[in-house]
Order: sequence, then structure tokens, then C-alpha cells
Amino acid sequence: MSKKLKDAYTLSSREDTINLYKYWSKDYDKDFAVRNNYKSPQKVVKYFLKYSKQNDNPILDVGAGTGLIGEYLNNYAKLNIHAVDFSKEMLDQARKKGCYTKIINADLNHKLEIASNTYGAVLSSGTFTHGHLGSSVLNELLRIVKPGGLFVISIHQDIYVKSGFKKQFKVLGSKILNLINHRVKIYGKKKNQKTNDDKVIISTFRKNFSFAHQ
Repeated sequence: MSKKLKDAYTLSSREDTINLYKYWSKDYDKDFAVRNNYKSPQKVVKYFLKYSKQNDNPILDVGAGTGLIGEYLNNYAKLNIHAVDFSKEMLDQARKKGCYTKIINADLNHKLEIASNTYGAVLSSGTFTHGHLGSSVLNELLRIVKPGGLFVISIHQDIYVKSGFKKQFKVLGSKILNLINHRVKIYGKKKNQKTNDDKVIISTFRKNFSFAHQ
């Protein structure tokens, strides 16, 4: 595990987060995604394509970073995808890829300046992990998604119970439908390196069709 990835897993303050991703942004794709054969964004896209319907739009990429989800999804179809992330510098890299119709720089730990029932789908990879967003964010994401909207989000398996995601899904109860958890490896095989067996749980579900936020 690289030093920057170790730092990312131990973030403890807003300032630490800003500083890490400010300096990691320009070489994040090469230093982390390519170097580690990072597969989580591709697998989120895979499950989106499996479960999505024509009206699951626009799409919000939560914790979009440098735009890996947008980049992979753009290989299959030209869709209306918006990116939201805490790091302006990471979003600057995502903007260069031309995959997003809108870029939103916002702190996901606070209420977003987005109208209720706006999005048809939420995708996320690498955001619900060590030192990043907690399960309480699901309430705000549910608010901004249309009734019937699709969620495809990766949650690191080590925090799924510890950080309250399993409990939060139970609390949400009938507000969500068809919850399915897919356990997948984060990293692909790397030449001349031992395989990293880290896993995420990719949770797919829909906002209840009868549940609209006012």
C-alpha cells in the first residue's frame, strides 16, 4: 500500500482531506488507479449497466474524484452525468476528461444545494471507505434522488458494519427497495505483485417509488 493510500485511510480532519487530494490530484490516476489495477469504479459501472433503466437519469457521481466512473461509463454511452466532490483539484482533473455535464464542488457531510428528487441515479466508488464518508450521508443522497431512482455504491467491507451502513439500511426500511449487496475485489491482479484481497460491498437498491421528498 502506497503512503498516499495509507494517508487516505487515516484522514481525520477537513484540512487533512483537502491537502491530501490537492497534492494527489494530478497523478492520482497513474499513481493509484493504474499502479494498483483499481477495479472498483469499473465494477460500479458494470452493476449500473446491469440494473439501470432508461429513466435513471441524470446521474450523480458521488465523490467523483478524477472522474474514473464517468470515464468508464462514457465508454458505453453518452449520458447526463454530474460529478460532486470535496476536492476542487480532483474535480479539475475530472473536468478535463469531458465526461460530465456538470461539476459540483461540495462537502457531502453537509446538506447539498441540490433540489429534492433531482437525480435518477447515484453512483459512487471509493468514497464510503476508511477515513471518508459515513453512513449518515445516505439520508441526504436519498433526498436528492427521484422516487424509483437507482443507487450503485461501493462500501469498503471493513467499515460496512463498523461505520453503521448495515444498520442504516435497516433504518431506511421501506424508503428503499431491492437492496442487493455484491462483494467484489477492489484490485485486479498486478504483474510481479501479490494480489491485494481488499474487498468492497457494492450495494444496489432503489428509492421507494412512493417516497418523494418535499
